[in-house]
Amino acid sequence: MRHKSNLPSELRRYLTDADVSDDPAVLDNYGHDETPNLSADPGAVVFPRSIEQVQKIVRFANETATPLVPSGGRSGLSGGANAVAGELIVSFDRMSEILDFSSGDRSVRLQPGVVTGQLQSFVSQKGLYFPIDFASRDSSHIGGNIATNAGGIKVIRYGMTRDWVTGLKVVTGEGELLDLNRGLHKNATGYDLRHLFIGSEGTLGFIVEATLRLARRPGPSQVLLLAVPELLAVVSILTVFQDRFDLNAFEFFSELALQHVLKAKSLPHPFDKSTPFYALIDLECDSDSELSRISELYEFCLKRGWTAGNVASTTEAQVRQLWIYREAISESIRPYNPHKNDISVIVSKLPAFLEELDSLLAREYPTLDFVWFGHIGDGNLHLNVLKPSALSTEEFHQKCKGVDATVFSTVRRYSGSVSAEHGVGLLKKDVLAYTRSQAEITYMREVKAIFDPNGIMNPGKIFD
Repeated sequence: MRHKSNLPSELRRYLTDADVSDDPAVLDNYGHDETPNLSADPGAVVFPRSIEQVQKIVRFANETATPLVPSGGRSGLSGGANAVAGELIVSFDRMSEILDFSSGDRSVRLQPGVVTGQLQSFVSQKGLYFPIDFASRDSSHIGGNIATNAGGIKVIRYGMTRDWVTGLKVVTGEGELLDLNRGLHKNATGYDLRHLFIGSEGTLGFIVEATLRLARRPGPSQVLLLAVPELLAVVSILTVFQDRFDLNAFEFFSELALQHVLKAKSLPHPFDKSTPFYALIDLECDSDSELSRISELYEFCLKRGWTAGNVASTTEAQVRQLWIYREAISESIRPYNPHKNDISVIVSKLPAFLEELDSLLAREYPTLDFVWFGHIGDGNLHLNVLKPSALSTEEFHQKCKGVDATVFSTVRRYSGSVSAEHGVGLLKKDVLAYTRSQAEITYMREVKAIFDPNGIMNPGKIFD
């Protein structure tokens, strides 16, 4: 590739001075996502304002063998947005317009730099709902959500990002513009290339426009926070409630996770007596009969010893308050430099999987603190290992390698995923084979070669 110091002057043939930067502060800001302990060394950052400019950048990159790294809200946790060897970062901050809205089609067409929370607010004002939701809603970009097939807290009811994308415009690794599916709900005309780009982490091309379908705005939420004495009881509670309600969300977290939130947010404990685990249930409830059914289900769980108490919301303010206990976990443990794992198995295997993995980790790593939380309603668990103050960073990383080996081996035995929603990026590419067969990986490489023959699109991500 061209020496990175030459990039800004060469790129000004295609962009204005204001849209190209090699300022050290800008490089530091845009050079990485939120994955801890990964390096970044970008060459320059460009801020295209149009699809045509994106195409020119990609063609320039092919001519000069300049690798490209896409940049959205940089809220990822797998190193997928890290530029590590002088790559050119392509930021979509300035392609952030909502282009069209159709109430009749229940759809919205928009540029990739639109922030998730901005879209949610926009469609809410139109009387509709965009259900892909997570704690980083106020920083994550729609383009990044699509590129990583983001999940979040409401997957149990609404599915992944993939389920809401009806059309994509993408610029391939050769600079060609593809208009995929064009917003159609039904289109049986061969291979649907749209789905190759969803979840591809920028390795095949850049998402430059998307059409998303929308849902009706849900009714009022009822949120219950249940104290749970045993981990396996969480799954029993899930089964009871899911058999009778379409749940918006079913989350769980440990007492250790809660303690960190209470300390970070200066909040009182929600219960008089702590329990090892908690389940947070969010469901749509707009009638007295449904409230009565919820109460009956809670009593059913209480009699079987699956729960030791509950706190239920009665106002919207209480709904938001109860969600803080779950959504503030990642922020509250950040000072402990956590080592993160984002894993999943099918829900029917969760009880045995949880029992085995929890037992293995407690036996093999008794001196480490494990913070459990996650979207257990769709089989997705977040396992965070906190760094003890007595361990050096190097010693901690060595221990975490052992933890990873235990975790991934267990995931493989249960036919699960080593990355449920954070993607592969730099962080998980060495363990991709725990979830994907060698035949699958070979086909994935061949797909990349078709769309990105010169290997310039986010190189080193997913696989080398």
